[in-house]
Amino acid sequence: MGLSPSTTWFLMILSMVCWGSWANTFKLTRGVRFELFYWDYAAGLFTMAVLAAILIGRHSPDADFPGSLLHAHPTSLLWAALSGVVFNLANLLLVAAIAVAGLAVAFPVAIGTALVVGATLTFLVDRTGAPTYIFTGVAFAAVAVICSAAAYRAQAGELRVTRRGVIICLVSGLLMASWAPLAAASMKRTSGFLTPLASFVVFAAAALISTIPFNLYFMRRPIIGVPVTMKEYFSGGIRWHVLGLSGGAIWSIGTASNLIAGHSGGFAISYAIGQTAPLVASLWGIFVWREFAGAGSKSKNALIAMFFFYAVAIVVLSQAA
Repeated sequence: MGLSPSTTWFLMILSMVCWGSWANTFKLTRGVRFELFYWDYAAGLFTMAVLAAILIGRHSPDADFPGSLLHAHPTSLLWAALSGVVFNLANLLLVAAIAVAGLAVAFPVAIGTALVVGATLTFLVDRTGAPTYIFTGVAFAAVAVICSAAAYRAQAGELRVTRRGVIICLVSGLLMASWAPLAAASMKRTSGFLTPLASFVVFAAAALISTIPFNLYFMRRPIIGVPVTMKEYFSGGIRWHVLGLSGGAIWSIGTASNLIAGHSGGFAISYAIGQTAPLVASLWGIFVWREFAGAGSKSKNALIAMFFFYAVAIVVLSQAA
């Protein structure tokens, strides 16, 4: 897709906003178990991926949907499907990691690992962009993640971190780091490659299908809390089902934007910008959810440092294209 630099950057920022905002829909369910919410989230993700591919494909010859899907090489389809399965497991483990270890541990371990390792692997696959700027920007973003965690830690007080919690965070981060390079690989063949939207439809379909075994397992053997059943899902109010579908749709819009921008400006750059999503999540937490109301000076100073390092990271990454 031949996009202008301004359009490419708009899509990267849009992906950051969407990835940092979808969790608000889960918070609005006010107490619904994530395993139950996730059924609707996965359905919303897939539905929006298909709608985006059809609507954009109709107006953009470069999108080539469903033509790209029908003529894709089996290896490209495999990489795209595997990226969806890996993301799905990583996402479920990330929520479990936050529940077990708390944001102050999950952010630097899981999200920090995903940011650094994911950007590195994606660059090795894509080889687009200036590596010095990419990895300098990633380093600043990683420091910002640590500052964000420090802010939550200062607000929460003393933490009790278990070895189990750290392991879950690390596994989640490594898996989360893997889906982007796999998706990039599905679009990098010289022939039989997938366009970004076609790749994302395969990704979303694999995520939806893999939700069945993954989520059923976590419902029956939750990492934290008591088991839940499908009866509880079907007895839920329509409001939180709509919220789940909306959460998946918001994440889907962000990911479609990220892949389209990556195809034009470099997947490693686009992924790194998108992974600055905790900046947006923190803004929601501060101004809407009032998570830092009455916070002490340590927490406020850490938040200021977080905003500074994220801003520097985005400026540096903007020079990488």
